[in-house]
Amino acid sequence: MNPLTEADKQTFLSGLHVCTLAVPQPGKGPLLAPIWYDYEPGNRVRFIMGPQSRKAQLLAQGTRVSLCVQDEAPPYAYVSVEGPVVTIEACTEQALKDMAVRYLGADDGEQYAKSMRGAEAALLVSVQPETWLAADFSRS
Repeated sequence: MNPLTEADKQTFLSGLHVCTLAVPQPGKGPLLAPIWYDYEPGNRVRFIMGPQSRKAQLLAQGTRVSLCVQDEAPPYAYVSVEGPVVTIEACTEQALKDMAVRYLGADDGEQYAKSMRGAEAALLVSVQPETWLAADFSRS
């Protein structure tokens, strides 16, 4: 298997995948949760969560988390990153709409974002990837 370059890893992570987030829990194994996320090569990974969620209760700036995305069809490929939570801030309507459109398409994403108006304010979290692991089994 040929290793992925740094650019390959970043390109893969910027693709449309459901991400698994791992957050440390004191005295237990990590909390694992599927999330929608956004990433542009060279930037931070961003995701949205409810402020009352278990994820939000465990996260604080500086908490180190791991994220993993994968292709579920052969030949399999994955990229995982680990790094600190850099910011946790109120999520804007635009950020929520952008994330929904990324995963659901323009019409359904817009409708989803509208349905969330008036709901509990969401949090926008950003993580700085520091450690990268990856494999692409099509590169044999």
